[in-house]
Amino acid sequence: MKNIFNSSVGASLRTAQNNSADAQPRHKPQRLPDFDYSAEGAYFVTICVKDRLPVLGKFVGEEVVLSPSGETVKYTWNSLPVHYDAVELDEFIVMPNHVHGIIWILSKSSIERPVGEGLRPSPTVPHKLHGLPEIIRAFKSFSAREITSTLKTSGAFWQRGYHEHILRNDEDLFQHRAYIISNPLKWPVDEYYQ
Repeated sequence: MKNIFNSSVGASLRTAQNNSADAQPRHKPQRLPDFDYSAEGAYFVTICVKDRLPVLGKFVGEEVVLSPSGETVKYTWNSLPVHYDAVELDEFIVMPNHVHGIIWILSKSSIERPVGEGLRPSPTVPHKLHGLPEIIRAFKSFSAREITSTLKTSGAFWQRGYHEHILRNDEDLFQHRAYIISNPLKWPVDEYYQ
């Protein structure tokens, strides 16, 4: 797992501001408006099931036993690097009604892979870097499509939006890894515990 942060990640952060006193958004903005979410770095995300229904699994002791829907979610998450060259996965957990994970978005230079050509390698065609919103949209879409097809249901599976936190340094990364790892221990005090 990665531990080193590029100092430019923190420098890329700007405080989100709404300059219009009269502006009344329908929903709280989910993202920092001036941040490039395809920028190299690590991102902590939380994605919740619609209405926080515990359909992804249940606890047996201190362990989550995944339902078929939970297995689909885990498989879809683990498949993200297959679809997005610039994605590397870190800690991840499926809880009964939500998931937590850390996604690394790599720089273009780290995903260009040389291919042999005589004695000198030549770079492959540069890959398009996808931003975090596109990656999460695809994850939610792919997993929901498979789950609703299997269950023969319709309607939204995931809650609208998601929570994201831009990890700024190694300490921030370690804290969020620890949060993910210890999340099952907090389930009995979760307001949606059943």
